[in-house]
Amino acid sequence: MSLDPSTVVVHAGRPERVPNAPVGESPVFSSTYVAGGDRGYGRFGNDAWSALEETLGELEGGRGLTFASGMAAAAAVIDLVPVGGRVVAPQHAYSGVVALLDQQTETGRLTVIHVDVADTEAVKQALDGADILWIESPTNPAMEVADIPALAEAGHAKGATVVVDNTFATPLLQQPLRLGADVVMHSATKFISGHSDVILGAVITADDDLWSAIELRRRSLGAIPGPMEAWLALRGLRTLALRLERAQSNAAFLAERLLEHPRVSRVRYPGLPSDPGHDRAAAQMSGFGAILAVELGGDAALAQRVCERTELWVHATSLGGVESMLERRRRWPMEVPTIPEDLIRLSVGIEHPDDLWADLQQALS
Repeated sequence: MSLDPSTVVVHAGRPERVPNAPVGESPVFSSTYVAGGDRGYGRFGNDAWSALEETLGELEGGRGLTFASGMAAAAAVIDLVPVGGRVVAPQHAYSGVVALLDQQTETGRLTVIHVDVADTEAVKQALDGADILWIESPTNPAMEVADIPALAEAGHAKGATVVVDNTFATPLLQQPLRLGADVVMHSATKFISGHSDVILGAVITADDDLWSAIELRRRSLGAIPGPMEAWLALRGLRTLALRLERAQSNAAFLAERLLEHPRVSRVRYPGLPSDPGHDRAAAQMSGFGAILAVELGGDAALAQRVCERTELWVHATSLGGVESMLERRRRWPMEVPTIPEDLIRLSVGIEHPDDLWADLQQALS
């Protein structure tokens, strides 16, 4: 039976339906197992991991692996690059990944070429000798949209492994493996868990050799999630379709109104027909997501005051929770300098849209 992703997210990864079996998987709190099976030790597997990995694998079209954090997942994938290898990565992406790549460049372990991931031709020209093409789409926090099918084809033609950070889009809005990517990663801390109470990462691939190589790194480096974190993420994932439907609707509502506000000079949201990434996003995504960014005419001080004076919106650095959050990204020294000083990233939650808009209006004024 072919199921809609909103159904898969509820039913995948469930225990076998036998009399007296639980309806949902439970966390198993054990560091070791009785000998004779294929698990043996708690660092090698856990029932809660397996259920979450199976669900994410079905959604993305591959096999999943969960990690202690999104950065642990990213680091395991980057570790596939041989010493002296090359990574082509977006100039605007999650700052933790950008910092990790730059650190490894400074130590001489690898070379990083930063590109405008929305400029397909520029990315293609940078691919010679690349071991990994790292794509983030939409990008954090600039909201640029990459042409994933075209870049995946170009990356493969140059022998690169194509990796897509799908955190903003989630598996319900975009499936990069089906668009040609080799590996998908998520900060499952964000929309997948959805309640701002878990730190977790995930990697999904349909390539058995890549899966084995990444699993070995998780097992060897010990970047494993706790069983409770995996279970909480799975429980949060069950409601992703409903949460995302409301949050995405709210984001579209707010983007339109912010576009008309006199203090807002630019709204970055691919759901707006005027956005540079709109057509590309419409072609490869089934929705435009719940993250947007605004610029306030170059006034960084105003942007900071807006973030500090909201009453409903939480001034915080994360995203993807049921509560709406916002922040001026350049308040972080590690944020790349090409992100405007006045840019505010907004993670739209599931509150009533009129209340969210009223709060933004009073803060802007």
